[in-house]
Amino acid sequence: MGCTRDAILAALEHLTADELKKFKMKLLSVPLREGYGRIPRGTLLPMDAVDLTDKLVSYYLDAYGSELTALVLCDMGMQEVAKQLQETLHKGPGTKPAGIEAPLQTASKPALHFVDQHRAALIARVTYVDGVLDALYGKVLTEEQYQEVRAESTSSTKMRKLFSFAPAWNLTCKNLLLQALRDTQPYLVADLEQS
Repeated sequence: MGCTRDAILAALEHLTADELKKFKMKLLSVPLREGYGRIPRGTLLPMDAVDLTDKLVSYYLDAYGSELTALVLCDMGMQEVAKQLQETLHKGPGTKPAGIEAPLQTASKPALHFVDQHRAALIARVTYVDGVLDALYGKVLTEEQYQEVRAESTSSTKMRKLFSFAPAWNLTCKNLLLQALRDTQPYLVADLEQS
């Protein structure tokens, strides 16, 4: 869900440098849902809005990352920015920041395929991309697409390139990707399925 990342980034870009610093400090102390850890302080403090957005989405995934962003913004007294974030995400008419739970139920509809729902986490956390590519070669990926992805230098850029082909995929293609991920990254898939 690239729109979640874009919405979080837009909200964080509304903050001044001092407000962004305050946001990061509050993020270090806000109560988290069970099962989620904190972004380490040393990693968090030097980040700009773009890096912080990427870290929020990769650490907390789309739904909880956006909820946490809105929660911290409300805690800072920036209800209007939090409200804009939620309206962008949920296309709802004026969702109130205090009612964060209700709109998020809509965002995590079961109709969303696993690979779409966990796109950001997969880009950030898949380490063995070549095995995934080998499983998709000839079934989902053409020779040219396979070579384009392999040409990328890091695992995350390879996954990002792989996902650039996803808009043309049908359900069968996404299921084949999920199966390839289960075969090559079983612990990652299990972790994401529990989140």
